[in-house]
Amino acid sequence: MSGKTTIKGNPSQYVKLNVGGSLYYTTIGTLTKHDTMLRAMFSGRMEVLSDSDGWILIDRCGKHFGTILNFLRDGSVSLPESTKEIAELLSEAKYYCIAELAESCNKALSKKERGEHEPICGVPLITSQKEEEMLINSTTKPAVKLLINRHNNKYSYTSTSDDNLLKNIELFDKLSLWYSSRVLFLKDVISTSEICCWVFYGHGKKVSEVCCTSIVYATDKKHTKVECPEARIYEETLNILLYESRNAPDQELMQATSTRGAVSGMSYTSDEEEERTGIERLRSNKCNNN
Repeated sequence: MSGKTTIKGNPSQYVKLNVGGSLYYTTIGTLTKHDTMLRAMFSGRMEVLSDSDGWILIDRCGKHFGTILNFLRDGSVSLPESTKEIAELLSEAKYYCIAELAESCNKALSKKERGEHEPICGVPLITSQKEEEMLINSTTKPAVKLLINRHNNKYSYTSTSDDNLLKNIELFDKLSLWYSSRVLFLKDVISTSEICCWVFYGHGKKVSEVCCTSIVYATDKKHTKVECPEARIYEETLNILLYESRNAPDQELMQATSTRGAVSGMSYTSDEEEERTGIERLRSNKCNNN
């Protein structure tokens, strides 16, 4: 048995939707967030059809309804790759009267008709401090910046430094390919503050950094040593994914995922890290023996 009813409730109230056989569970607040047909349906202005189990019935294909909900939640959404699916999403956006999404679909279809192609992975090359701040503050994604400038060095390099500079660049390229859809990657080659340094941002603020250079003393002169602490960089990249949500990550969770003070922004080279680990191990053994 099914019947018509009106839906009106608190924005945090959840409703069950059956869209062409596909089941969804969302809040009234999400459905009424934008001025669309869904707002009219779930703000009490229109009658909706429901079944005996309380599912609201919408006689449309449910294939792209998840994308519709994500657009209502975030105000933007990644469009499908194929022309066919973009056209399908366009039909749904028009039906639900979501003008901004329909416009995005139309633009994407026009580009495909003209043969234009946007790169899947794009890494901005910073041209000024102002541009860097604008990019980091305007994105909703966490950000990772690699500062790489070999010419900042005033000493000679150690024998392995050039290879490690290349390793840092290669690691940055790999991470940007893997996480480009979730993280904004930036490359800085004009700064004069460092030679090789990774900086990690969440919600527009610096969270941590990994400095990859240190000074070593030979018998005759000082040398600059460049390292590539891959494990530390991987760890900080995974930690930064905690900032994908709009709410700041729980501090206890951050501490549990990092034993090296990622939240406080402390950074260590691999030599310093090895020394710290050795000291902690000796202290632990001493306590156990006592």
